[in-house]
Amino acid sequence: MEDAGIKLDCVAADVMGKSGRDMLDALVAGETDPDVLAQLARRQMRRKIPALREALAGHFDEHHRLWIGAILAHIDFLDAHIERLSDAIEEHLRPFAPAVELLCTVVGIQRRGAECILAEIGTDMTRFPTARHLASSAGQCPGNDQSAGKRRSGKTRDGSKWLDFALEEAAMAAIPVKANHPAAQYQRLKPRRGHKRALGAVKHTLLSAIWHMLSTGETYRDLGADYFTQRDPDRQTNRLVKQLQRLGHTVTLTEEAAAA
Repeated sequence: MEDAGIKLDCVAADVMGKSGRDMLDALVAGETDPDVLAQLARRQMRRKIPALREALAGHFDEHHRLWIGAILAHIDFLDAHIERLSDAIEEHLRPFAPAVELLCTVVGIQRRGAECILAEIGTDMTRFPTARHLASSAGQCPGNDQSAGKRRSGKTRDGSKWLDFALEEAAMAAIPVKANHPAAQYQRLKPRRGHKRALGAVKHTLLSAIWHMLSTGETYRDLGADYFTQRDPDRQTNRLVKQLQRLGHTVTLTEEAAAA
């Protein structure tokens, strides 16, 4: 596309979206008129038609059609096989459909992620006496390497990499969601522990929630963004007072009168 001077990716957020794919198919079919190609835009993309005309003005030759056509055919081939495999996976997971739906109630977990998690840990949580046992088995908790009373390493043990990928994807999807417990936990830990450890804590929290859900059959109940504040309000108050004092303020606290 760059070689042909086509700058579609500068206008379309997803070149392989419906509008982008229609334009690519038209280019491969031999259509090179920027006005005609731009009119293939759908819905919100139609607002970008003037920019599309400029982006689609290039020198798309026969060898470009051959390359792009081969790439699109390969993508279609892969999509078809992914769909076949997805259907097979769904068929094998049919007996566990309630568990999949249960995990999909967790913030950040989509259907594919739920299927991957269940494939790695199963649905029988009696094998793990507590959520901590599951986290340890999955390699989602700090290591415990001690000798002569000295802690030598806190590195997490190796666990299933596929489970780790699924949990990390779920944690990354949960973090941007406002007013939820995983996001609050991440924001609380990141400044002093860094991104990687804060993300690891969120993954551990999600896995613990999954253990409880599969053990009890209950849907996900978020603890809320204010969980840590409500758990220890005095600590939060002291932190805010010290922050104001560092800014040069004198703080006097007055307890609010209880409502009658």
